Amino acid sequence: MSINTQKNNVLLVTISLFIATFMSAVEGTIVSTAMPTIVGDLHGVSIMNWVFSVYLLTNAISTPIYGKLSDQFGRKNIFIFGIGIFLIGSIFSGLSNSMTTLIIWRAIQGVGAGVIMPLSYTIVADIYSDENRGKILGLNGAIWGIASIMAPLIGGFLVDSLSWHWVFFLNLPLGIIALIIFIMSFHEKHVVVKQSIDYLGMVYLSLLLLSLMYIIQLISDLSDNWQPISYCIFFSILLLILFVRKEHCAENPIIPMKLLKNRTFVIQNIIAFLISGFLMGLEVYLPVWTQGIFGYPATLSGLAITPTSILWIFGAFVSGWLLSKMKAFYATMFGLFFILVAAIWVVLLPFTVSFAWFFAIAAICGIGFGITITNGTVISQNSVEKSDVGVATSFNTLCRIFGQTLIVAVLGIVMNRQLTIGILHTDGAKMDMINKIVNVKTAHLVPAKLMEPLRNVIYDSLHKVFWVCLFIVIFAVIVNLYDRILAKK
Repeated sequence: MSINTQKNNVLLVTISLFIATFMSAVEGTIVSTAMPTIVGDLHGVSIMNWVFSVYLLTNAISTPIYGKLSDQFGRKNIFIFGIGIFLIGSIFSGLSNSMTTLIIWRAIQGVGAGVIMPLSYTIVADIYSDENRGKILGLNGAIWGIASIMAPLIGGFLVDSLSWHWVFFLNLPLGIIALIIFIMSFHEKHVVVKQSIDYLGMVYLSLLLLSLMYIIQLISDLSDNWQPISYCIFFSILLLILFVRKEHCAENPIIPMKLLKNRTFVIQNIIAFLISGFLMGLEVYLPVWTQGIFGYPATLSGLAITPTSILWIFGAFVSGWLLSKMKAFYATMFGLFFILVAAIWVVLLPFTVSFAWFFAIAAICGIGFGITITNGTVISQNSVEKSDVGVATSFNTLCRIFGQTLIVAVLGIVMNRQLTIGILHTDGAKMDMINKIVNVKTAHLVPAKLMEPLRNVIYDSLHKVFWVCLFIVIFAVIVNLYDRILAKK
């Protein structure tokens, strides 16, 4: 495959990718703002969590598949196909008249969304040099972060001004504009070669990821019945064995096993998995701190993590310079150092602390994430053959998505168990009071005598969560050091 990189096309292609990224990032979180209204209209509060989880699941499952298909059939065709599926899912999600129907169309929407991140990164790799690629990927990551912060505000405005249906219809103008610009500006010379597609491998991988997600769901339900969990674990191991065996003998495997023999590639993806999980944990639980302990409104709490997105851009620019000046190990360790400092700082935070400290922590994390995530993507791409860049990028994206999903689920288990223990040791306290105290609009409903004890329960629970986050970052540092030790041998 060869790509036409005429200068008058590169800028427009990049803009179309940024629009698609913004659209996908907004969709990932905008629904949370509209969900209370959706539940009031469609009912089904007991299954509303699936509106979120099924979107993320199908997104994760389709990610490596799109990478492989783009290597075989061209970036342009697959990107257009994925955006089309996403828009169809958006239309019918907005037209849904029951929670079950909404969940089904959200699953389809997730299938389409799976094309955006991996293909965006792959196309950037096609049209930009190594020196400029890190900067563009950093900008793309910053757009993702900014969109994630703006999404709740956009969702609240649409729900209040129009209706919840428009949180899905919003994707139509954005998606159509992105498609038009992309179709007109991106040109590739791709010779279509008839090759077999590993459909059975796709099935095994899909079932494996679904099984892993279900295991996390069962554990997070805090059930003492481990029998279904043990069955799912056995089923997952069986699927993993079948998938690996199939990929070894497949003519065109979804995930070529040769990539997993590439030490640098594997190390970078393990780090991406761990650091992405820490990132999501920080974004989820820092606002809980500011709202549940300080009593700040949601808008102000959201501002606490804004520096992460802003400084991510700076970190991405630094990453490009670092990779040109030093070995990959040192460049990655430089970014991990910032993240480690932030993780230690969060663990050491006292019960009462200045709001400015959260800004500082978020800023340090932004620099670290911008360097580490961008470095990981570029190093992963450079460590494989050109023909495998698409599938390698998709695998890197899959690791990041699953890092966010699985690690945050684990952190949720830690948080819930610590809250349960704390409530049991607090006279007159109930879990419903925790739900009220983290919402500034309902905090006044909690008895005054329980306000301080419950905030201490939240603090102790968050403290345990951030200790786990610190261990995750330390493990990422150890993994990077291990790569260096093996390289010397």
